Formats: sequence, C-alpha cells, structure tokens
Amino acid sequence: MTSTPHPGTAGTTAPGRRSGPGEFPAPGPPGRDPDREPSPRHPVAGPPEHDAQDHPPPSGHPIAGARDREPLPTTPRGSTLDRPSIPRGPVAGPPDSDTTHDRPPASRPSGPLRSRSTRVLRAVAYALLPAEVLLAVCLVAGVRPPGPVLLGTEVAVLALGAATAGAYVRLRRSGLSARQAGGELVPEPVLRLAGHELRLMVSLGLWTARRRHGVPAGARAFPHARDQAALLYGFAFVCLVETVGMSYLLVDWPVAHAVVLVLDVYTVLFVLGLHAASVTRPHVLAPGVLRLRQAAHVDLTISLENIAAVRHELLFSHAKTDGELNLAVGSQTSLTFELTEPVDVPRFLGAPRQVRVVRCHADDARAFLEAVTRARTAPSPSRDRPGSA
Repeated sequence: MTSTPHPGTAGTTAPGRRSGPGEFPAPGPPGRDPDREPSPRHPVAGPPEHDAQDHPPPSGHPIAGARDREPLPTTPRGSTLDRPSIPRGPVAGPPDSDTTHDRPPASRPSGPLRSRSTRVLRAVAYALLPAEVLLAVCLVAGVRPPGPVLLGTEVAVLALGAATAGAYVRLRRSGLSARQAGGELVPEPVLRLAGHELRLMVSLGLWTARRRHGVPAGARAFPHARDQAALLYGFAFVCLVETVGMSYLLVDWPVAHAVVLVLDVYTVLFVLGLHAASVTRPHVLAPGVLRLRQAAHVDLTISLENIAAVRHELLFSHAKTDGELNLAVGSQTSLTFELTEPVDVPRFLGAPRQVRVVRCHADDARAFLEAVTRARTAPSPSRDRPGSA
C-alpha cells in the first residue's frame, strides 16, 4: 500500500525518518518526537497500530525494530522523576541492635570477630593456667625453675588478665549484660562453679547475721536443714582435726605447710557453708508461687497452678529416673510434687533437665503439705471481690 502525495508537497516522509532537503515532514500527531520514545507516565497519542505496519522504517534505521522491543521508561526533562529511584528492598547496613541511639554502631564487635577473640583467649588460658599450677607444684616440692621461666610465666599471666579485662569491657559496651559477657569469656561450668562457691561464702555471712535469703514479706518459710546438721558438723570437726594434724606434720616445710593450711581452712569453711546455705535458704511459699531449694545449688520456682498433686511420702532411697528431681536432705525426702507440665531444672554444671516429679524434704513436712494444699485450693481474689460474677 502506497500513500498518495499531498498536493503541494514534494513527497512524504516515512515515519521515524527526518525530512530531507526540500521535503516537508509528514503530518503526524502533535507533540510526537520520532527520536524519543513516549514516557509511560505521559502517554502521547500516536497513529494506530496498522499505520506502523503500513509504513515500516527502512532497514538499517536506528529505530528499525523498535516496535518489537519494550520501550524504555523515560520522564520529561527537568522533572524530579529524573533522579535515580531508591530501591525498596533492605539496605545493607549494621545489625538492628547497632542502630540504637545510645551507642555508636562501630562500638559493637562483629559476631565472628568476637567469637574468634574469645576462642584465642580461652586457648591461651587453657595452656597457661596448667603451666602456672605446674610451677607452683615445683616450688612446693623444692624444685627451683629457671628465673626466665618464672618471669615469662608471670608476665604471660598478667598479659592474659589484662586482655581478658579489655575483652570484658568491650563486650559490656556492646550491650551485653555482665553474665552474658562473662559467658563469652569463661565456660559456663566454670562460671557455675565460681557462683556456687560465692553463694556458700555469702550464706556464711547471712548465717552469722541470722538472716535468710529470698523470703519476702507475706511469704512463709519452711526450713529443711535440721536432719543433716549433725552430719555436716561432724564433717567440719573431722576437717578441723586434719588441719591441726597436717600443720604439725609439715612444720619443717614452710611452703607446703602454708599451702596445705590454706586448703584445709577453706575445706572447713566449705562444709560450714553447705550447712549455712541450707539454713538461710529455706523453702518459700508465696502467693501463687512455690520455691524449692537445696543448699546453694538448686533453686526451683514452681507456679501453684502447675502442681497437679502433692502428697506426704517418706522415702530413704531414690533411684535415678528421667523426669524426676530428688532434693534429699540427710538421704530422705518427705513430700512429692507432681506437675502438670515439665519444668527446666539445669544440672549443677548447666546441662538442661526436664522434670515432672519433684521430691523434697522439710523439717515439718505435714505443716508444709497443709500450707501448700490450702494455697492451691484457696479461691482467687477475683472470686472474693464484691460484685464479681
């Protein structure tokens, strides 16, 4: 199909081609620029599709085949839409915890860096502390290590302490709590052992001051240390006799005498601390909560709603069974609690343990049983409130 020249014109110009000399551009829709594709935001009226098919551009033209390609989105010049668009996806940056306003993002060490530094510190400690113990044993035995070895070991120990303190400060500044920062640097079993020793010494102070731990106002305390007091006092007396005997035998070896004396005195304090912890940390019955404890290493909190049954049951032998916790005092338990849901009671070194049956002992087990039963069956405050339905 050919187009007929308009009267008074030299000819027609194919769509998309500039007019040559002596030619007039073919009439087209107003505002259409053949060198620029129309913007998707501002569509421009153009000829019907059959016109583009009837008047295809010549081969080799820059816009040849443009109708087969997807038009590029363009916007009018001078518009704010000329600016590059911002992607809507998440922008790479520091973790969310680093974007808080109370600390700069650069103050928190990265996870891999932090774990690598703590692993290095732990490896150095595992290698250095046994060497320090070996040197102490050599000194006690009368073997004098070379001076440079002693000096190098002591310097390394001081450097390790300084590096550990610096790492602890950095972890605290990064937002970790004191316990979390300590857990990053020291293995959990070591922390739990140190915490247990500290609680024993604190219990000695409370016992001397005749005070109790964790008994708030309005709660009832039920002691449980009476049946093991004689046994622990006997152990303490035996340790004291050993201390005196070893001091007499090692009087000619001052270093060994000093070391053994420190160990023996600490052993006496440890045994007395076990009894003091049992005295100052009784079972506690508070509104809605029952707290069962054994010395300084077990502290279990149970909701009264989680107790399915409680009964008086005197037992002197306890087989190790999964799901059962026996808080024996003097090798005996007198109360058995059955729970509706298991509770987590970590072991001494932190291993998890789920229990559904808990056995404990109290000096007055029947009074304890009566108090727990009354607390479980007592009506809730909402039922006693006037006007409640």
